[in-house]
Amino acid sequence: MRGVNTERAQQGVPSGAGAVAGRLAVPAGVLAAVAGAFAYVGTVDPNEPGHYPVCPLLRLTGVYCPGCGGLRSAYAFVHGDWLTALGANALAVTGYVAFAALWTVWVVRAVRGRPLRIDLGPVQLWSLGVLLLVFTVVRNLPFGGWLHP
Repeated sequence: MRGVNTERAQQGVPSGAGAVAGRLAVPAGVLAAVAGAFAYVGTVDPNEPGHYPVCPLLRLTGVYCPGCGGLRSAYAFVHGDWLTALGANALAVTGYVAFAALWTVWVVRAVRGRPLRIDLGPVQLWSLGVLLLVFTVVRNLPFGGWLHP
């Protein structure tokens, strides 16, 4: 058991409770910020007029952007009404779940002393852009009414 920590020390990764706490500081801060935002949206109902600004694209053109319904989706998600959250903005709910999974991977890697590396190539970035574009176009077409917030 003596050689367990020497291998990590040779790799330049500090070990011990203080080092782990230091590596978890940034993920904990990100979680606190996201939890604070969700707590605020969970207490201030976006379905009540006057609490949040209206989407400028929707107001000026009548076109739903990919984020339209995101606050209502977050409000329903916080209150455990996942079907309503999906109905308000399915892409946002997918983003919430993806964030939770990515944050969990980040924490596990931080505890183990390995950095989180996200190397998105051009194919992944273009795919994400196409997904946003298709979602936006479909939700604004007559047959995509089920995607309206």
